[in-house]
Amino acid sequence: MIVERLDHVNIITDKLAETSMFYRELLDLEERDGPPPMRSDQVRWMVDRSGIAILHLNSADFPRHFDRKVEPGAETGAIHHVALRCNDFGEVKSRLDARGADYTINEVSSAGLRQIFTSDPNNVLLELNFFAD
Repeated sequence: MIVERLDHVNIITDKLAETSMFYRELLDLEERDGPPPMRSDQVRWMVDRSGIAILHLNSADFPRHFDRKVEPGAETGAIHHVALRCNDFGEVKSRLDARGADYTINEVSSAGLRQIFTSDPNNVLLELNFFAD
């Protein structure tokens, strides 16, 4: 088996509207409905410019085929962070500043990489990677 790419990350939340707004406003992801029979009040898919769903946001009461204990807002368990390749470092930083968000910047000059670490409304740690930006 060969992995082609990361398909998506699923976030279970008790703040569905706030979480979708966070990703729309910060990263310009487009909010869409999931496929039927998923209800829009329980599922929001956040897609990139090419229409690929990067994040599946599900309400805490959304029925799951593989259920396990989830605590919305708790730290992300064994998953330390979700990394997203981004562009326009200055714009993303400005958007975080406008929100009054906490974040940390890291530079890996040997790789031409700048990173912003921040958390979403559910305490999911994000690593936003900007190469030669």
